[in-house]
Amino acid sequence: MEPRLDYYAASPRAMKAMITLEAMTSHLSIEEPLMHLIKIRASQLNHCAFCTDMHSIDARRLGESDRRLFSISVWRSSDFFSPREKAALAWTEALTQLTGSDVSDEVYEALRAEFTEAEMVDLTMAINAISSWNRLAVSFRQKPST
Repeated sequence: MEPRLDYYAASPRAMKAMITLEAMTSHLSIEEPLMHLIKIRASQLNHCAFCTDMHSIDARRLGESDRRLFSISVWRSSDFFSPREKAALAWTEALTQLTGSDVSDEVYEALRAEFTEAEMVDLTMAINAISSWNRLAVSFRQKPST
């Protein structure tokens, strides 16, 4: 399938706002390797091949192992992830799959045990940002380079 349109060219002002949001989330309290894990997981859930590919490449550049990258989709049953990472991935899934349900107290309490209040807000903003990017890429059929 061909891309539907170039959203950067179609609405530069909207994209400037997205880039500003992305820049802001890149400088918050969440460590960069964890940021890539949540971006990959949200992108997988949103069926965004472009963002999954991009953030997997970025994570590998930071030294992330193939084994952990291959295991993100099964993080619950993997020993490759720390309690902090698992809490962030659970929060990512809960927020990304918000339609039709709320975020459980159990997921919130696990997050609260691993993150400060500021980090919880920062993580939530980062999840919101990647979900917005996913929706742009999926809606307008942006694909990874082959």
